[in-house]
Amino acid sequence: LSPPGDSYGVLPRPCHALVLLNPQSGSGRALDDFQAVVQPMLAEADIATTVFVTERPHHAHEKVRDEDLSQWDTLVVMSGDGLLFEVVNGLMERPDWKEAMKKPLCILPGGSGNALAASVNYYAGYDHVAKKKLLTNCTFILCKGLYTQMDLVSLSTASGKHFFSFLGFGWGFISDVDIDSEKYRWLGSARFTLGTLQCLAKLRVYQGRLSYLPVAAEQGSSPAPRDPAPVTNGLVPPPAGTGAPGSLPPDSLLVPLGQPVPAHWTVVPEEEFVLVYAIYQSHLGTNLLMAPAARLHDGCIHLFYMKAGISRVTLLKLFLAMSRGTHLDLNCPHLCYVPVRAFRLEPRVAAGIMTVDGEALACEPVQG
Repeated sequence: LSPPGDSYGVLPRPCHALVLLNPQSGSGRALDDFQAVVQPMLAEADIATTVFVTERPHHAHEKVRDEDLSQWDTLVVMSGDGLLFEVVNGLMERPDWKEAMKKPLCILPGGSGNALAASVNYYAGYDHVAKKKLLTNCTFILCKGLYTQMDLVSLSTASGKHFFSFLGFGWGFISDVDIDSEKYRWLGSARFTLGTLQCLAKLRVYQGRLSYLPVAAEQGSSPAPRDPAPVTNGLVPPPAGTGAPGSLPPDSLLVPLGQPVPAHWTVVPEEEFVLVYAIYQSHLGTNLLMAPAARLHDGCIHLFYMKAGISRVTLLKLFLAMSRGTHLDLNCPHLCYVPVRAFRLEPRVAAGIMTVDGEALACEPVQG
């Protein structure tokens, strides 16, 4: 059963897919898995493929930014979440981004994280699976040809960078695990377990100010447009007559980073954190069900933050519970969760790694 308000499109039959594949992702098996598992299923479903194997970072970004996409009915990313981040941002740099973003996107898990693939598997009502079984389930979803909208979050930084993010933004413990464990890529998803234990051993505290606009406190004057406004992949188009043709939608809920947040926002009283994570999908990794309430386009950022003072034992318990999505049931006073429409994070000093969709960012003020 689909949630109310979900509208589905259907891919044509026969269908032509552009498959963007990173042969280095995860433990380096993506191309073999594509040929062994995916291609036979797609052939039966009458989906023809053009396979584009990336040779360097940003290769896929340039391909989808510059290419005429009209010859393909769908873009399929066979990799981890990092390649989809490239594809989304490449599409958003096109002058015709509004049209390009209507092209259905599909994720097939070929990395070590595979958070979006695990989330889609969860939304589809399938049992929790990993590795080949998750790949088979996601390929089956592609074969069925149903697609729906997905939220994107517009993130901007103090130094003027602007990204579109589909998964999450993090600072502190989780981002440290993600980036520190890169050297264990060959382990597949086990790299995160090893990374978690290493980061627990040297548990760090990060100082900064966190502010957010809670879902409940939408401004009385102009609520954010929800349905029935037409939505393309979760991006609400700007009101008619604003911006040049092709210009990106304005960040209507945000004020510039140099200014204080609006008065109806909440400023977190604590300024010492173990982690801050703003996630918009259910899963943070194949075995981490971080936001069980999240849906593909609920118009909501699920904001988690952990205050300093938590013990290593409690932190480990929370992460073990997160594999089943029961971490909030532990009622840990150090872990806070709030659904928000927008957030801002201002680190006191440039300490620690920030990540967007699993990709590392320099530490600086950011809002989304």
